[in-house]
Amino acid sequence: MKQWVLFDRYDFLIYLLNYPAVFIANYVVFGPAYFHDRSLFLGATLITNLCGIGIFVSLTLWMKYMRFLYGGPDQFGQRLLYSMLMYVGVMMSTILAIYWIFDQLGYPYKPETIPWVLMIGFVTNVTSAGCHESIFTYNQLRESTQREYRLKQLHMQQQMDVLKQQVNPHFLFNSLNSLLTLIGEDPRQAEVFTEELSSVYRYVLRANEQDLTDLATELDFIHSYTHLLKTRYGAGFHVFIQVDPRFQTYQLPPLTLQLLVENAVKHNIVLKNKPLTVEIQTDSLANLYIRNNIQKKKQGVASNGVGLTNILAKYEVLGQPRPSVREETGQFVVALPLIPA
Repeated sequence: MKQWVLFDRYDFLIYLLNYPAVFIANYVVFGPAYFHDRSLFLGATLITNLCGIGIFVSLTLWMKYMRFLYGGPDQFGQRLLYSMLMYVGVMMSTILAIYWIFDQLGYPYKPETIPWVLMIGFVTNVTSAGCHESIFTYNQLRESTQREYRLKQLHMQQQMDVLKQQVNPHFLFNSLNSLLTLIGEDPRQAEVFTEELSSVYRYVLRANEQDLTDLATELDFIHSYTHLLKTRYGAGFHVFIQVDPRFQTYQLPPLTLQLLVENAVKHNIVLKNKPLTVEIQTDSLANLYIRNNIQKKKQGVASNGVGLTNILAKYEVLGQPRPSVREETGQFVVALPLIPA
């Protein structure tokens, strides 16, 4: 069953809140006779209850469907307008149908009470719509607050991960070793390497202050990061980037590409005669694919999966479609949905 079809306790509480309208409307229709005539009381109450349940089920389902279609905070007007139009149409039709049933059963109703009963129906509609919308808005606010809290927690976790994975003695030691070698062999290349190393650390520190970054900025960082890796591994490491320019302003969590490239290097052999190739490409549906050929190291690498878990959790907290992770034809593939700015 679709999620929006499910009823909850708030739906039944709102129904109970409006339930006295059944007796009020019948009293308006029949006057004191409604309470004095037992058969009239039982028959009219049964009819209005059955119709009331039908109205409750149909209108609540319609309201939930409107939430499903127009669930955004900025779509309040559309959601309420279409809900109220359906409410009024169903309520008017049902009330007129009840009067027709009363007429067929010979109940002594007063035709001049129709406008008053319609007014009662309108008031119950407004009450129901207001209660439903208030509860829905409150839940949205609560979920937004919870997402923000989880995002802050992830931010703190990411900062810890960054300190472990990027700003650690091993990474810095390897980079400095490469730099020392270049200073003696190619001073000009050593200067470029130093600039790229500085760009990497500067981006890492800045990235911890934001939830999203645009793809163009993330790719600039990846150019610097992969320059360090290519300097270290030489012909054993290749990166190919094919990104449609129209997606440059789209967004993704910062350091996402770095984590995926780092994972590829960490878990696979990187040698001149067995080069590791990483491809970063977009498709027409604004998905960013990161692929690498699989050539796993003979000795397994200890891993707790923090990098991928962090990426998936961030997309979930941001309310975005979940990235896919799979292996296919000798390649490890991660598909990231890019987020429109």
